[in-house]
Amino acid sequence: MKKLFQQIWYMNGLKLNIKFTLVTICFVVLPVAVLGIILFHNMENNVVSENMTHMQYAMEGNKDDIQTGIDSINMCTQFFLSDDMLKRRLREAITGETISTGELMQYYDTDIASLERLVNNNPLLYGVRVYATNDNIQEMMPILYEKSRMQKLEWASYEKFSGWYYNYSDVIFSSLATESGDKILSLVTPIDDYGYGTIGVIEAAMKMKNMFPTLYEKVENEWGCFVSDDGILYFGDNQRDYSEELIRGELPDVVKDGNISCYYKREGTKNQLISYLYIKELGGTLFCVQDISGNMDQIYRMRNTFICVMAGLVILLAFVINFTVKRILRQFYDILKSIRQIQQGNLNVVIKDCGNDEMGELGSQINTMLENIRQLMEDNINHEVLVKNSEIRALQNQINAHFIYNVLESIKMMAEIDEEYAISDAITSLGKLLRYSMKWVSGNVKVEEELEYIKDYLALINLRFDYEIYLSVNIPELVMKQEIPKMSLQPIVENAIYHGIEQMAEDTNIYIKGIVEGDDCIIEITDAGRGMTEEEVERLRKKIAGEIETSGGSGNGIGLKNVQDRISMSFGKGYGISIASMLGCYTKIMVRIPLKKQIVTTSSTGLTVSGD
Repeated sequence: MKKLFQQIWYMNGLKLNIKFTLVTICFVVLPVAVLGIILFHNMENNVVSENMTHMQYAMEGNKDDIQTGIDSINMCTQFFLSDDMLKRRLREAITGETISTGELMQYYDTDIASLERLVNNNPLLYGVRVYATNDNIQEMMPILYEKSRMQKLEWASYEKFSGWYYNYSDVIFSSLATESGDKILSLVTPIDDYGYGTIGVIEAAMKMKNMFPTLYEKVENEWGCFVSDDGILYFGDNQRDYSEELIRGELPDVVKDGNISCYYKREGTKNQLISYLYIKELGGTLFCVQDISGNMDQIYRMRNTFICVMAGLVILLAFVINFTVKRILRQFYDILKSIRQIQQGNLNVVIKDCGNDEMGELGSQINTMLENIRQLMEDNINHEVLVKNSEIRALQNQINAHFIYNVLESIKMMAEIDEEYAISDAITSLGKLLRYSMKWVSGNVKVEEELEYIKDYLALINLRFDYEIYLSVNIPELVMKQEIPKMSLQPIVENAIYHGIEQMAEDTNIYIKGIVEGDDCIIEITDAGRGMTEEEVERLRKKIAGEIETSGGSGNGIGLKNVQDRISMSFGKGYGISIASMLGCYTKIMVRIPLKKQIVTTSSTGLTVSGD
């Protein structure tokens, strides 16, 4: 809450009276909004809770009905399995033994009639039928049937038929298929004999609506289904609103512990209660779904009405508060009017009749500020005059530098006239060297520019010595186009000459090599000089790292420490120079800089390199 008020108060572009209005409205609206949110949230929870309790109660009833149906079928199946006379008739069908008409009549009047009474006394059962393994048996309806009757049923086509089968039609007689549209489920159990194997099959059947009454109750906004473990969905008469995607999505979360699970799920505009019960004996799950979107929509309409009424009251309250605050801040707006005149450039404004309250103090401070501004403007004009004078002096220095270049060019022409070409070349190198050194550059230079400077420098150095220092360069074009601080490589070459080569006084080489390594590139400068001991190398490394003080650089005064500092300042601490040396062999300075990738293309006019 505190942070919200602070954000409103410091919002740019809002007038003070609007800020006061917003803060005041927040004090009123936020508590009411919080209470409204809590109220409607509780109403939603109550609707969900009441319907969930009802669904839980209904699922308890379904569980009892299903268990009663399972027990009825299991009891009848076990009774039939224990009937020895029934097994005897089935064995006789296999062996082909002839039975007299009297025996058949006696069996029908006693055993078959007893089994039929057992089935008829249980109103939940659709029927219990026994099928022989062949047609060599006298059918005794509605209990005993030939194999050909069984083969008309859907489950008889399976390779192994035993267990529960759901939602199929009774078609052993054509009249049954046409007169009744009820679907049945059954427990199919083979009758096994020790001597003859499977001698028959028992089909204990029940109507689907007796086992799953909730699937056939046409209750508004409710539907359900039974899902077997192999993923088949079985519906009753209320499947008009079902969502197969919903059921498939919930199947992986079904807990197969036999307990009833009930929860609320909101998906898009649908508000649904989902309940499921896993029935281990049937090998499947009973799903029930209730759509409570209508009840929830009623709550949402009440909430929207509440929001509209509150919005109207807030707008009315905003106008009243804004009008009141404006009258209170009238003096403040008078001072604000003077400030706007100052913003338009009128610095001679003076706020009068400031008063003694906070607003008066504000006016007095503004008058003081204006006086300071006038003084600062006068000082700034004087500063601008000094800057212009400095620029004129810099231009004069540049004119002096051009004078030196022109004099060198005249000397060069005189040397060429006298055919002193060595002197002419030396003056050319000196002119290029001076021009490069004295040219002001705000940023970095390319590696190829630094190499041109080194070549001119070595040309002049070789005039001083009786021996020759040869320069070998092996740098890829990509590295040539990289940027490096100006005068970064020349001090390294200068250091190599004065500390590694000059003491040997013999022809030698300086080798400069460029290597691309990941996102970096390394420029190696190697001299075939006297080298250094490990102690000298370690001491030089400490000087470069700043661990011990240095007394300045060599050559033109820019030492290796200065080179390290400039590279680190340009590219970061991970970049700079490193040293490797062997006494009497060589000294190698490696300069690491970041690689800026280039795009190299070839055209008819030559090679073109551009940045990435």
